[in-house]
Amino acid sequence: MEENSVRRDATEGLGVDRLVALGRALSDPIRVRMLSMMADGRSCCDFSDSGVPAGEGDEGICVCEFEEHFGMGQSKVSYHMKKLKDAGLVREERRGKWSFYSLDREAASGLLGEAAGRLLSGPEKRSVVGECC
Repeated sequence: MEENSVRRDATEGLGVDRLVALGRALSDPIRVRMLSMMADGRSCCDFSDSGVPAGEGDEGICVCEFEEHFGMGQSKVSYHMKKLKDAGLVREERRGKWSFYSLDREAASGLLGEAAGRLLSGPEKRSVVGECC
C-alpha cells in the first residue's frame, strides 16, 4: 500500500490512519473546545433556556447547544462533529429529532495512549517498514 510515495503494510497503516484522524480532530480550536465542553458534560454551560429535552443526569450536548454557544450554524457544527466521530472521540445519541454528543472517554483514552506509545516509544518498538527517513 502506498500513500504519499511511502510504502507501508496494512497493520501499520491502520494505526497511522487512526493517528491522522486524531490529529485532524484536534487540529481545530473549535473542536478542542467542543471536546472540553463534552468532557465537562452538561454542567459546562447554562442550557436551561434552550428548550432541549435533557433531564437531570442526562449526558451529551445537543447540536443546537453547540450552535448557540459557538454562534455557528447546524451544518458547521455537524462538520466538526463528523471529524470528532471519525476520530472515534465522541458518541452520538439520537433522542427523537435531537442529536446529542458526548465524549467517549474510554476510546479517547485508548487513542491518546496509542498516540503517545507510537510517538514517544523508542525506535525498537516502532514498526517502521523499509528504511527510515
